Amino acid sequence: MSSIRKGLTKVEVGLKWDPSPLGAPSHDLDIIAATYTSDDPHGSPAYLVHFDSRSPDGTITLSRDSKTGQGFGYDEVMVLELGRLAERYVRVVIGVAIQQPPEGRVFDDILNASVRFRDGYTVLAENGFADVTGCTAAVVGEFRRDEGGQWSFRELVQGFDTDLTAFAAAMGSVR
Repeated sequence: MSSIRKGLTKVEVGLKWDPSPLGAPSHDLDIIAATYTSDDPHGSPAYLVHFDSRSPDGTITLSRDSKTGQGFGYDEVMVLELGRLAERYVRVVIGVAIQQPPEGRVFDDILNASVRFRDGYTVLAENGFADVTGCTAAVVGEFRRDEGGQWSFRELVQGFDTDLTAFAAAMGSVR
């Protein structure tokens, strides 16, 4: 018996990392989702979802936001209800940024950092930032809506060495 895959409808992005050593400043990593319209799929995002925010329509939410990496499993979790996203949105790019000072901290400074994409219980991708160890932020995946309205996922890893504002502006340029 076979089934027809109807595309992704609801996915979860999880981020985990180990806390800083005792006496060292905390590490704070953040998941960022940038949403793009069909008019400008590689330009400026229509909106961003990150710490202390959610999408205007409630389809993208950050349900857990850790500032230290303490806890078991994935410390930070973002849920994307792609099936409910308005038709004008055709692309959602997911990034991870190191938020907290000291300046110059890169992924190589953060122990056991990993990002995971899941559709239900199916892991779509998992990445430990090995290709971007010298960067302060990275685009780690994108969701695209095809002409038939179905969402698909593509893992991609592109590092950036910039501040959070510049990173958010550059996320759409990743192809």
